[in-house]
Amino acid sequence: MATLHVLSHSPFADTRLDSCLRLLGSADGLLLCGDAAYALMPSSAQLEALQPLIDSSHLFALDEDIRARNLTLPAGVNRIDYPAFVELSLRFDKVNTWL
Repeated sequence: MATLHVLSHSPFADTRLDSCLRLLGSADGLLLCGDAAYALMPSSAQLEALQPLIDSSHLFALDEDIRARNLTLPAGVNRIDYPAFVELSLRFDKVNTWL
């Protein structure tokens, strides 16, 4: 069963991103929103860890949060807005929010 994992906490503050990446299945997706968008900072270990998801087109980032943090979206990351977030949530069998 494919799961959309939603992260909103900074990857520099705790280990949620690492834990999530260990549990991801091959059909799962990951949406970065809020401070989790900082995982996309150039040359970061977090961005390097996300590379397999970027290569498989299973990594998404909320446009509003990317713009609010003045980040450049790496090639291959899917930029989505709130309506696309709803559609994405319906596309996956389950949604797991990492609180």
